[in-house]
Amino acid sequence: MSQPGDAASLSPEITIEDFQRVDIRVGRVLSAEPLAGARKPAYALRLDFGPEIGVKQSSAQVTVHYTPEALVGTLVLAVVNFPPRRIAGFRSEVLTLGVPDENGAVILIAPRAGAPLGARLF
Repeated sequence: MSQPGDAASLSPEITIEDFQRVDIRVGRVLSAEPLAGARKPAYALRLDFGPEIGVKQSSAQVTVHYTPEALVGTLVLAVVNFPPRRIAGFRSEVLTLGVPDENGAVILIAPRAGAPLGARLF
């Protein structure tokens, strides 16, 4: 089993140019509702990324730690330049980012208050 810091637990090195190709932005959850038909429990999110990017949809498997009501108004980080994917008939346009807890349930990555919508991670 890999331990934190083991070379086996790390992904291959990338360049700064590789990192800069991933467009990660701040969005605010406008709405969240259970995603009907998903194989794993998930929410259909509507996220506002500000005037440059606009409102996008995302499927997020965050049902263990979050209720739809608690998500509304929350700031999150999402990759906005992946191609859309169909998930249970739902068009997911961005990848909302999170990390697993000790049981594998997703904890969202969220900036602190004050980050403007659409701000890019660098």
